[in-house]
Amino acid sequence: MSGDTTYQRKQGRMHTISWRVRAMLLLLCVIAGVTIWVTNSYLTDRFTINTKNRAEVRLALYSGNLLSELRRNAIVPQLLARDPELIRALQSGDFSHSSARLISFVEEIGAASLILQDNEGRTVAATDRNRLGENHRQSAAFVDALRSNTTVFTVQERESGGYQFTYSRKLDDLNVPLGVIQVEVDLQKFERAWAGISDAVLVADSEGRIILATEPLWRGLTEEEALAEQPAQGAIERAIQATADWTALPADAYLKGQAVMRKEARIPFRGWHMASFTSYTNVRERVHAVLALEIMGFAILLALAFYALSRKNALRMALFQRESASLRALNHRLQREIAERERMQASLEVAEQTLAQSSKLAALGEMSAAVSHELNQPLAAMKTYLAGARLLVRRNRHDEALSSFKRIDDLIERMGAITKQLKSYARKGGEDFHPVELGDAVSSALSLMEPQLRQTQVKIRRIIPDEPVQVMGDRMRIEQVVINLLRNAMDAIKGEDEPEIEILLAAGETATLTVRDNGSGIENLDDLFEPFYTTKQPGDGVGLGLAISSGIVNDLGGRLTARNGQGGGAVFEVQLPILTGEIEAAE
Repeated sequence: MSGDTTYQRKQGRMHTISWRVRAMLLLLCVIAGVTIWVTNSYLTDRFTINTKNRAEVRLALYSGNLLSELRRNAIVPQLLARDPELIRALQSGDFSHSSARLISFVEEIGAASLILQDNEGRTVAATDRNRLGENHRQSAAFVDALRSNTTVFTVQERESGGYQFTYSRKLDDLNVPLGVIQVEVDLQKFERAWAGISDAVLVADSEGRIILATEPLWRGLTEEEALAEQPAQGAIERAIQATADWTALPADAYLKGQAVMRKEARIPFRGWHMASFTSYTNVRERVHAVLALEIMGFAILLALAFYALSRKNALRMALFQRESASLRALNHRLQREIAERERMQASLEVAEQTLAQSSKLAALGEMSAAVSHELNQPLAAMKTYLAGARLLVRRNRHDEALSSFKRIDDLIERMGAITKQLKSYARKGGEDFHPVELGDAVSSALSLMEPQLRQTQVKIRRIIPDEPVQVMGDRMRIEQVVINLLRNAMDAIKGEDEPEIEILLAAGETATLTVRDNGSGIENLDDLFEPFYTTKQPGDGVGLGLAISSGIVNDLGGRLTARNGQGGGAVFEVQLPILTGEIEAAE
């Protein structure tokens, strides 16, 4: 009897444990089902809202960039319509330099192309030289521009597909039409940028016609027609998909058989609007990922339920919770870093625009100061020659006076050449190079500096080889470099008892021109060639001579260096590629 009682007690305990295990498993399954259902509803709504917000932000960014591009190009025809060189070209019929000028403009503007047409609609200048000679007399951009006194915007369909967006404006002289300037806006670059995203984007005009789209087949259609080009699945298939996909939301539209979210933004430009279609796939994938993690977690709990009495259960759960918290913290940090990077990028764009504007203003200031600096020396020489000519006329030495007037005429030509060179320096443009004999250039520069050298009683030591030393360059600009170096040397030897300047020309692997003085030397060699750096008193110089000289030598393929001589004074060396017989024949 005692054995049967013990057996019955054991059986009762086993039934009790089995019932408790079953109740725990059932409770765990109920909790799992409720948790998954709540998580699915919550995360679906949350991720959908996040997706909508990101779609709206992207749409606002795309529309803002598109509007900025249109407004930036809208002012270009008004500026080019006042360009005196283009007006003169249309009046004279000489368009030899018009295309080059348009090319120089398009690099700064960033437009797709620039076209200049005469009043007959013939293309006389263009950034794409293959379009020269085309006749657009019947085009809407040309006809509307001639009829209007303002800038006209037109959208024309290309033969190769897509649309061409053009700003055009009439060029006139005293209300007499001379031609039309057209600026093509490159909006296709936005399509190329949108091609790398997962959303479908379209831009439609005021009539609902699609003019830009990520899908090439959509161009020229309405939105309804475009969606018809990408038909959705049948009603039965969509019903089966909606039944199977229990995280799906009501779709705004169907694209390629898939439910998508549609967002629209108005572009404040001629009634245009932009629409984007975002797939719910990302929402479903993210929800499924979280649900998969939850299901996996409950599966782990089910497995751990059989080891409820084990102390390792608490340790594993704590570890899982710590890892989840670390992932959430890492996700928050990544989101903050992404937001910070976006803010830094916006600040960088503003800084780049400010720097570009500052560079333009600095270039204008440097050019104005350079003109004043470079014309002082010829004006001083002219004053000296005029004084000498006055004395010669009083003494009836008319032939010598005519020689002085001839030198004054040469100086006037020299001033004109200097202003031309300074314009070239300001826009960083090169002239045609020719063989130049450096010895002749040095002699010409010394002749130009002769009045100042005679007044200061400077001893000039000149060592020039008998054989010609030729380089490829512009003689005017080379003489300008020599004059600037001589003037600096004359300023450096002021106050010396026996002022002396040595000019040495040598030919080896390169042509080397050395200008040495016996002054006090150079204190700051690092900033010597920087614009506006000078050690002179206010009013004596603005610090542009060496900067201009260094730029000229660099343009000629050489270099200008400075150092202090071992016996005192400053030494400037100009090294230029020497012109040999083989190089000259190749040129």
